[in-house]
Amino acid sequence: MSDFFQNGIVTTLHNLSTRSLESLEAELHQISKQKPMALVLPCLYSELEHPALQKIISELNGATYLDQVVIGLDRASEAEYRHALQYFQQLKIPHTVIWNDGPRMQNLQNRLKEQGLAPTELGKGCNVWYCFGFIQSLPHIEAVALHDCDIITYDRALLARLLYPVANPRFSYQFCKGFYARVADGKLNGRVSRLLVSPLVRAMKRVFNNHPFLDYLDSFRYPLAGEFAMRVDVVKTLRIPSDWGLEIGILTEIYRNHSTKRVCQVEVADNYDHKHQELSPDDNRKGLSRMSTDISISLFRIMATLGAVFETGTVRTVKATYLRIALDLIESYSNDAAINGLKFDSDAEERAVETFASNVLKAGKTFLESGEDLPYVPSWNRVLSVYPTAPNDLATLIAQDTKDFSGDQPRRVASG
Repeated sequence: MSDFFQNGIVTTLHNLSTRSLESLEAELHQISKQKPMALVLPCLYSELEHPALQKIISELNGATYLDQVVIGLDRASEAEYRHALQYFQQLKIPHTVIWNDGPRMQNLQNRLKEQGLAPTELGKGCNVWYCFGFIQSLPHIEAVALHDCDIITYDRALLARLLYPVANPRFSYQFCKGFYARVADGKLNGRVSRLLVSPLVRAMKRVFNNHPFLDYLDSFRYPLAGEFAMRVDVVKTLRIPSDWGLEIGILTEIYRNHSTKRVCQVEVADNYDHKHQELSPDDNRKGLSRMSTDISISLFRIMATLGAVFETGTVRTVKATYLRIALDLIESYSNDAAINGLKFDSDAEERAVETFASNVLKAGKTFLESGEDLPYVPSWNRVLSVYPTAPNDLATLIAQDTKDFSGDQPRRVASG
């Protein structure tokens, strides 16, 4: 059972284990008659080979309050897209599979590029952006949630609790972020959130005298959680980052556009586990090392847009302050693990902090040398102002892809 403590400037909705899933879903089912809901699933084709996605589909079949599931499929050939269409037939809820690598999608992307409106980098951010574009073609949808396809511990209570705060008409929340504990195999996980983001935000709070944005970020129990929900009007205004800064970037966009009174976080699971990445301390182009670098650059750039002034000395101060706070937190996590009977490798934790500290310094230097803006994709409001039929054109090509490739025989589709 969770506590009920409120901290920071964002409302926290806890799981006090006093309400059944059946009761929550029954209320959502009633709400859905007036406020239809959708779920976005950004998915790599490779995830179809793992049992986590199979369990997610099985669980989602019980979420009868959902009106639509939108699956953004990345890194799939024509044969793999055909297989994906068949695979997702297990999902009994109305659903759409977007073949992001297909020739029709490439054609649309080129049309957007000509007007400077297309994502410049492939990846999860790009995938989510096109899914949100398709949502624009569904005028009846009023609330949309998003979560990943690699959640090993998935239970559909996660989705119900994630959607409830933004779907409930008695609540005023526009955006909801999920949080949870990260414990698996008898140890604490979530190293990037525990050992990078939280101490780096707190280091910046010291250096920049408790900036309101940093207070806001520090209010989130798990800022890197990939699970969030929002009212559909919010979708149109989001400028989505295309790198590993996706989650922090979205929180920044919400802060920029909405009152913190309209933002909440909700405990969606007692425990959460998904596929893990290697630290890769010797190569900051992959694994947690790349993630920590991208996130650090994002924070430097975001703070600069909010008026913070960075010089070489400032970057070094942030890095040194971060290192001290992160090392102090290791003792706290060690004690927390001990009282709960969990394994804890202090040496591995310190090695992770040292890698992250090095990457914080490199990220600061990269920011000072480049001075470039965040790699955000334009909001759909901007796209609609230039290309008002884009969502409907997207929906049409998706329907054509689905029709042409649902059968067994190969069919060529021109990309022009």
